[in-house]
Amino acid sequence: MNLKQLEYFVAIAEEGQITAAARRLHISQPPLSYELRELERELGTQLVRRGPRGVTPTEAGRLLYKRATRILAMATATAREVSSVGKGLTGTLCLAVCGSAAGLAPGARLAELAALAPDVSLELREGGVPEVLELVASGIAEVGVVRTPFSTQGLRTRYAPAEPLVAVMPPALEHGDELTVLLAQLEGVPIVCDARTATALGREPFCVTEDARSVCSCAAAGLGVGLVPRSLLTVCDTGPCYIKTLVEKDLESRAAVIWKADRALSPLAERAVALLGELC
Repeated sequence: MNLKQLEYFVAIAEEGQITAAARRLHISQPPLSYELRELERELGTQLVRRGPRGVTPTEAGRLLYKRATRILAMATATAREVSSVGKGLTGTLCLAVCGSAAGLAPGARLAELAALAPDVSLELREGGVPEVLELVASGIAEVGVVRTPFSTQGLRTRYAPAEPLVAVMPPALEHGDELTVLLAQLEGVPIVCDARTATALGREPFCVTEDARSVCSCAAAGLGVGLVPRSLLTVCDTGPCYIKTLVEKDLESRAAVIWKADRALSPLAERAVALLGELC
């Protein structure tokens, strides 16, 4: 099993047809079919089910697809890191950002990279905090941006100042004073928040979203009062909603730039960390 076979299999799994995968890979169909058969023979299991309209991965195929995408990403990251040694500010920076920090990163300051070094490009990966931690731990992303709480084991960090939650209130659900609201004043009000906030909330929210940016959309649609970090408002449309600071110190959080403690940052990543600063 080699990287070329894994690349071929990923294309087949994503396209659902060998002919479409061959077009994507710019090769003819026979060698692609041959490599698929060889991969199945080497692994001793069927990876796809053939049908009149295409192919679908088997359970083993789905597992291989998950592993293959990660292996290919790590191979790309390794090649990028090795080739960048001694070259200074060149190449591609892979930055992983959790959804609740989208209002802080990548941010306009990273645009300075393009001005400083025209050969630099940015690869942005997004996910929840666990996904970002995994991307950094595996070496796929050299730098990540997450939000507390998270495990700092094996990481170096630079924290932003503490940030309060804000309540995004549909007009029909307005509570509190002109600029602030207490959690106690939202008793009986449907709450919309992401999973991190739901864990810290101490009550069952009406709706829990996978991505904090969806909270504002739900609130704008009138589903409930959305709770999000204040900085997220810069990248979200809140429609006619009122915006009030939630006066609850226990629900404040901090964004953080992270990278592996046992890995020397490339010159490009070092510059990115400096530009991200304290995310303020």
